[in-house]
Amino acid sequence: MSGKETVHMCQPKPGAQGPEVVHPSIEIYDTTLRDGAQREGISFSVEDKRRILLRLDELGIAFVEGGWPGSNPKDVEFFALARKLTLKQTRLAAFGSTRRPQTRAENDRNLQLLLEAETPVVTIFGKSWDLHVTEALRTTLDENLRMIEESVAFLAGRGREVIYDAEHFFDGFRKNPEYALKTLQAAVRGGASRIVLCDTNGGSLPEQIREAVLAVRRALGDGIPLGIHCHNDGGLGVANSLAAVAAGCTHVQGTINGLGERCGNADLCQVIPNLQLKLGYRCLPEEAIRTLTEVSRFVDEIANLNPDPHRPFVGASAFAHKGGIHVSAVLRDPSTYEHISPEQVGNRRKVLVSELAGKSNVLYKARELGVIGAKAGTGARSETEPEAEIDPARLQQVLSQIKELEYAGYQFEGAEGSFELLLHRALGNYRPFFELIGFRLVIEKRSPMEEPLSEATIKVRVGDRVLHTAADGDGPVNALDNALRKALEEVYPELARFKLTDYKVRVLDEKKGTAATVRVLIESADNGRRWGTVGVSSNIIEASWQALVDSIEYGLLKSTTAEPRQEADRQRPS
Repeated sequence: MSGKETVHMCQPKPGAQGPEVVHPSIEIYDTTLRDGAQREGISFSVEDKRRILLRLDELGIAFVEGGWPGSNPKDVEFFALARKLTLKQTRLAAFGSTRRPQTRAENDRNLQLLLEAETPVVTIFGKSWDLHVTEALRTTLDENLRMIEESVAFLAGRGREVIYDAEHFFDGFRKNPEYALKTLQAAVRGGASRIVLCDTNGGSLPEQIREAVLAVRRALGDGIPLGIHCHNDGGLGVANSLAAVAAGCTHVQGTINGLGERCGNADLCQVIPNLQLKLGYRCLPEEAIRTLTEVSRFVDEIANLNPDPHRPFVGASAFAHKGGIHVSAVLRDPSTYEHISPEQVGNRRKVLVSELAGKSNVLYKARELGVIGAKAGTGARSETEPEAEIDPARLQQVLSQIKELEYAGYQFEGAEGSFELLLHRALGNYRPFFELIGFRLVIEKRSPMEEPLSEATIKVRVGDRVLHTAADGDGPVNALDNALRKALEEVYPELARFKLTDYKVRVLDEKKGTAATVRVLIESADNGRRWGTVGVSSNIIEASWQALVDSIEYGLLKSTTAEPRQEADRQRPS
């Protein structure tokens, strides 16, 4: 290594399983703010980049690449802001290229901007593939070697630690291995602290990565640390990164969630747990790796992306179990169907209920939701009361009802609010908050150019009171929602906090045209808590009504259970 201290080097974990081999140190280099920002549809603001940088510092990432100060004003502004930040664990790197052909390094504007960023680390890339030298740069092979060596030397001579990224290295090595190795030797002569081998096109295979890394080690010796930078165009970004580590790379670059151009970069949310939990390295402090799921979702939120639920390790479905046989086994021993404990990366186990469910699924969900073995509705198990169980005959009835409803088109995987209400109703321990007497919808279009007007009139009973009101809305469902809320808020003022955040309609049997059965999924929220409900009917209004009623009932159940309201409880129908 260079004589400088490196933060959070990956050390072999004491007691790790596997052959008794002393592994060299590994360091993690994150390029979400530069390579990740090149993903289609992403545009990080300066404030976005600041927040992500601080979160990665908190996670304990050794290096974070902040951007290319010579490419746009936003990155110049970000590095000016970053100079005022106090980073506790991360070293910030600015990114750029070698000097231009036939230009002195001290006169190259891009190199000057890298110095002006005032980061302790500078990462520059150069060409390793002779095709790029002659066709992209339009220069000679010898001039390219001078560009690499002089650029590295210029930055290193001014107090920067220089990491050299050998762009297109693996493609270049396969075409002209002798020249590809010469480019690395030029960077070493210039004073690079690390040589990073880049699979820029993302098309290499793990065995090709391994062979090339071993060849580089033979050519350069053990005096210079090697790194790996993989793209995911062949779906092997993580596998190639691990193959490179096995061959001797001690520095791994990637992005959170695999963000990046085209198919993305190696996903650090997969690389880190594989290195640490499977291969025995200590990439992050144990308490930090337990926040990996949180960091993954934080970056998705900043990037305005919907988290991929099927993402390994950190996805919401990464530890989801649906089949009844699977759930029964997991309840006895989680290792039967889980390769690690979800808590190790800050995730959680999830049991789904569907037509594939068995009794174990229902029991697990009933306990998880607090319907049994807890004070109903609170989700908090009583320490003084023995755990209640569901009578086997009643359990079978509930399971049969779920299967029949799923056959009819219901789906409870995204509608746990409706599922919990179903359990309460099936077990006979639930009283509805209101009773529908009837409603009427009027839709009127007054001219061809105007949007239709929607008005709903509704009559409900709460206890011994009949509430009758009307409201309009942007469409019939919105009008119905407004009318129902208007009627109930007098009795249940907490309804004013409930927000309908998502409304989806799925046609289940398209061949029936306008007579097709539809499934309506509604997502609601109250002070950060979210829940989903579902309705199914050949009438979209009826399906929407079912989901809407469950949404309000579930919200009231959780609200009044947590903080009982005497007036509301008195007025609930028995």
